[in-house]
Amino acid sequence: MNNWIKIGLVSVVFTTATAVLSQDEEDDRREKLEFGARAGLNISNVWDERGDEFTADSKFGFAGGLFVGIPIGKFLGVQPEVILSQKGFKGKGSFLSVPYSFKRTTSFIDIPLQLQLKPANFITFLFGPQFSYLIHQRDEYAFGSNSTILEEEFENDNIRKNILGFVAGTDIIYQNIVISGRVGWDFQNNKGDGTSVSPRYKNQWLQFTLGYKL
Repeated sequence: MNNWIKIGLVSVVFTTATAVLSQDEEDDRREKLEFGARAGLNISNVWDERGDEFTADSKFGFAGGLFVGIPIGKFLGVQPEVILSQKGFKGKGSFLSVPYSFKRTTSFIDIPLQLQLKPANFITFLFGPQFSYLIHQRDEYAFGSNSTILEEEFENDNIRKNILGFVAGTDIIYQNIVISGRVGWDFQNNKGDGTSVSPRYKNQWLQFTLGYKL
């Protein structure tokens, strides 16, 4: 009787394991074309900052948009995205020996083209180039009696609207929910010709979003 019980238990365990593995194979989404949306926040700042005694601190902004996962086999894929991304910084410095504070919020349409590495069904690593287009910029100033002069100096800059950069990150997937983290930085600075004396910089940011896959 004990042997029959043991055989029965082994049979149940084997059947259960086979069913779980079969279900995992059925639920494996790595070879499926997927669409989704995600939204969250950026923590942005600048690197390679240049200007007249200019230093910068990070600020928060919105990030959200759409993505599509295009499989290339089971373990590789491509994930293009279209993301509305608020970046910028809080800065301070001096102009004509007069101290000032400054906050810039820039809104970009980011289009990253990322390679997917999919070692398991629940996690994806991504990295690739990103094209960004500036659609709006808002500046806030505080520098006393010289505000008009400095405001004109900032607003008359030759701002670069088209910027190339790089992003990398990870997607954690649970059923249809996607938790995403990204780090990104620009290769090009914000000046169209590089001749301006007001703060010249390159964006960098951390991005955290929650998404849903269809």
